Amino acid sequence: IVESFYTSWTWRKCRKAFAESKGNLCERCLKRGIIQPGSKDRPLEVHHKVPLTAENVTDPAVALNWERLELLCKTCHDEERARNAKRWKVGEDGHVVI
Repeated sequence: IVESFYTSWTWRKCRKAFAESKGNLCERCLKRGIIQPGSKDRPLEVHHKVPLTAENVTDPAVALNWERLELLCKTCHDEERARNAKRWKVGEDGHVVI
């Protein structure tokens, strides 16, 4: 269900309007004084600050709320995804599970 949201007309329209409202510039780069516009080869990505799940994807207050979106270049988006990726966890027995 989350995957189908990202191909929906509603999301495409929201994503385009949000990117235009940010001047089509990466917000994190801009905070560091770097002008990083999107291009055909390296498009900007609209990032959900609250990850979408099957439970919240149908809630417009989560999925389409501009306060919960951020426009990022590929480098910044990849850094964010890596930061949130679970590389390991601790099992019930206290041992690391990869």
